[in-house]
Amino acid sequence: MPQAILYGPPYEASIMANQYYVYVLLSEKDHKFYIGYTNNIEKRLKEHENGEVASTKWRLPVMLIYYEMHLNQKDALRREDYFKTTAGKRTIKIILRYYLKGLIC
Repeated sequence: MPQAILYGPPYEASIMANQYYVYVLLSEKDHKFYIGYTNNIEKRLKEHENGEVASTKWRLPVMLIYYEMHLNQKDALRREDYFKTTAGKRTIKIILRYYLKGLIC
């Protein structure tokens, strides 16, 4: 029985057109999180690194420590809102507990 090809035109194009990212940056300066949302993570990270984002330009350098990809914009925005809550920040610390060990008290 032949196997289905999951990637390749037109499947790949439809997936790529609907990618929304929630990401977490860690400031190496103040060791605090920055949580954001974008549909172009590479471009957005360059904007952060170049000091073009008001929220992080005084907290540079920052490093990407976590991201999630969603196929629905509302799901990504809902997840971003959650991560910005106290419970959401606790969840990030639990997910990344081994990575963050020694960085954040």
